[in-house]
Amino acid sequence: MPQDALRRLTAGESLSREEATGVMRRLMDGQATPVQTAALLIALRMKPETVEEVTGFALAMRARAVAVRPQRTPLLDTCGTGGSACRVFNVSTAAAFVAAAAGIAVAKHGNRAVTGVCGSADVLEALGARLDLTPEQSAEGVDTVGLGFLFAPGHHPALRQIGAVRRELGIRTVFNLLGPLANPASAAYQVMGVYDARLGPLAAQVLRELGSRRALVLHADIGLDEISTIGPTQVSELRDGQIRHYTLTPRDLGLTGPEPDPVSLAPRDTPAANAALLREVLEGRTDGDALARHHLVAVNAAASLRVMGLIEDWAEAARRASQLLREGRALAVLERYLAFTRSLEKSE
Repeated sequence: MPQDALRRLTAGESLSREEATGVMRRLMDGQATPVQTAALLIALRMKPETVEEVTGFALAMRARAVAVRPQRTPLLDTCGTGGSACRVFNVSTAAAFVAAAAGIAVAKHGNRAVTGVCGSADVLEALGARLDLTPEQSAEGVDTVGLGFLFAPGHHPALRQIGAVRRELGIRTVFNLLGPLANPASAAYQVMGVYDARLGPLAAQVLRELGSRRALVLHADIGLDEISTIGPTQVSELRDGQIRHYTLTPRDLGLTGPEPDPVSLAPRDTPAANAALLREVLEGRTDGDALARHHLVAVNAAASLRVMGLIEDWAEAARRASQLLREGRALAVLERYLAFTRSLEKSE
């Protein structure tokens, strides 16, 4: 089957949803060699992927995932693809704590960096969070703290050998897109950044096929998989089965001053340095370059408030997110989450 799929993909043909599901199952079962797996990933990227293929892959991953079942609903995920051309600090992770501070139940899926320096798992670990939580403990985090971090390797054990191939390839593959589409808690609400503008409409359609209620799929023109405070952002918004596409500008978000220097938004060289940066944002600092980072997190947290139906107006949502940061409420969620993970008995 992997050889048949590879022949078709390299010929520029597409797989059906059922065929894609079968291919992913075989990859997870170890029925493809590392060379075959790498070839499949490259062939998919070159073709490129279709809605049916990505939906089939995601369905197979969800079926094999170690599930998390919080009592609280509805659930939000802020996991993005990563791998964007423009690199910034851990914005979606910071925004997840702001969303939780607004009373949203967040089941954040995430992983270590594959093509970058510091993924969501890396920065949380550097802050002092434990990553080795059981599904029950992760669910408890959502229910008691308002946020649970779902560390991808613990919930998708069948993908371990594929992860080794991805790291060796060192390039973006369909798995960058699949991570946010395979939330182990089946979060029905999602804010998802994508590394390529063409993936926005595709991801929104896949989320609809997977049963999402509402989603915002984002790509900024500067090459960022987040809402940007520098230039426009392309948005694909799924709402109750309908998808619309529009452009969001900094002015729409209530920002009227000069655009920030991109250097102020760049990630640092180590997880520890990025953790310090994230903590600084959650502390509500707005002095010097910290203001630019504050605004970037606020506008991305605004997406969570909008997608959950709490605040419709983008500028108002950004102001509310900024207030949650300035009041230290997002920082309080972080501190509670760190204390929660440290209090748990180590999972076997």
